Amino acid sequence: MAISNLLYRIYERRLARELTGQPLPRHIGVMVDGNRRWARDMGLTDPNDGHRAGAKHIERFLGWCEELGVEHVTIWLLSTENLSRPKEQLDPLLDIIDELAGELAEDDQPWQLRMVGALDLLPEEHQAALKRAQQRTADKRGMQVNLAVCYGGQREIADAVRSFILEQAAHGASLEEVAESIDADSIARHLYMTGQPDPDLVIRTSGEQRISGFLLWQSAYSEFYFCDSNWPDFRRVDFLRAVRSFAIRDRRYGK
Repeated sequence: MAISNLLYRIYERRLARELTGQPLPRHIGVMVDGNRRWARDMGLTDPNDGHRAGAKHIERFLGWCEELGVEHVTIWLLSTENLSRPKEQLDPLLDIIDELAGELAEDDQPWQLRMVGALDLLPEEHQAALKRAQQRTADKRGMQVNLAVCYGGQREIADAVRSFILEQAAHGASLEEVAESIDADSIARHLYMTGQPDPDLVIRTSGEQRISGFLLWQSAYSEFYFCDSNWPDFRRVDFLRAVRSFAIRDRRYGK
């Protein structure tokens, strides 16, 4: 065990050295998948133990991102589809998310939190808890951490279009004028994360190789990295591999 740990640390340091001088992502999105599977593999009877382990792992992950100078991180915690889960599954998960947001918003944490998603679909007590965490960090100047809760890429685009139409209507525009003025930039201004750069790198754990609607609009030119490890088992060396994979790719943006 001691030898394997030593070899692991040597390999980790080598990966970190290889990133010196390489282009690094400014914005990383992560789909923290596999918490329930991790709990099952560990022989735990309560799947929420997997969600709790996954929540604790997020702070470690944010530390790794901060070490590399990443400016924005978006973490998908709950999709709009997850709301259809049975109450006995959903309620503990919402409590875990509230607790995570509160811990990331503590005074000794440097990050600025932003909630992205259709929070109005949540029970009022959970809306209030997440908004409190965001407000508590409003004046911080550390890494921007977006917590995607009740998030769905298709819904985000629909909400953005709706917001744009309502904005134009408030200025007295006719339906024809709205249709004439709508373009990609006008929609982008109304997305949940307006003002932030699109994600350069999107990571998904647990071996699933699909985006499931995550950052559907913003990830048009993102680089994707799929890792077999379940989220609680996602190691710093896995993270460095993902970033190295990003660094050596030729990003042409369709040109």
